[in-house]
Amino acid sequence: MILDIQGHGAYCYSGGKAFNAALPTVVFIHGAQNDHSVWGLQSRWFAHHGFGVLAVDLPGHGRSSGPALASVEEMADWLLAVLEACGVRKALLVGHSMGSLIALEASQRAPGKVRALAMLGTTYPMKVSDALLATARDDEERAIDMVNIWSHSTIAHKPSSPGPGFSVMGGARRLMQRMSAINPDRLFYNDFSACNAYANGEAAAQAVRCPTLFIFGAKDMMTPARSTGLLTGTIAHGKVVQVDCGHSLMSEQPDAVLDALDAFAASLEETPA
Repeated sequence: MILDIQGHGAYCYSGGKAFNAALPTVVFIHGAQNDHSVWGLQSRWFAHHGFGVLAVDLPGHGRSSGPALASVEEMADWLLAVLEACGVRKALLVGHSMGSLIALEASQRAPGKVRALAMLGTTYPMKVSDALLATARDDEERAIDMVNIWSHSTIAHKPSSPGPGFSVMGGARRLMQRMSAINPDRLFYNDFSACNAYANGEAAAQAVRCPTLFIFGAKDMMTPARSTGLLTGTIAHGKVVQVDCGHSLMSEQPDAVLDALDAFAASLEETPA
């Protein structure tokens, strides 16, 4: 569905079911140079198992119009406006990479709206090297190739690929290229710059009181395990799940990610909303 948010169209994929705000809501937030489709398996499963699902396309990404927002704070405000427009009282926010920072920031800005947090491939500070920032600014196609290689643990994914002949790395690369075609205004540089500049993560983490899940890739080179201590230490009540993959957790290990999210969501049903 497409909403009018801040004067621009905002696309939310509802998992093949009409969105129903009366159901427990799960909101999926993608990372840099991606769109809602990275949550294909997880979003559809939740939509067909008793949840209202909103898998968003951030502004300037996928089917959402308008310019890409330049900061995590602006993206968090936009996300909260989407929840308001959809009549969502409280939601489980599930964010990957840049999306995890958006979820974290939103939880501090509107704690009453956030029932729980699930943060995948996350770290803070989420610093981007000067070399990668420069490449994203000056040669986006090369930056896409670099990040695609670093985000996957292997070039051949068996047996986790969705079907024979499906290329996990190839699909990720084409998605990033499609984002460039849709929005040629240095989208990757915009997103990386937002991650690199975000400075409120520690304060936001200190404010988290809701149930929290961390899902990390054991072979993640973009947000490696050694960099996650500030978040996991600050949100000490958070549960940590590690899966055997790189940064592209949802495509490399879709079932393991779904299992972790399903178990986490089930645990929330045992406590008052």
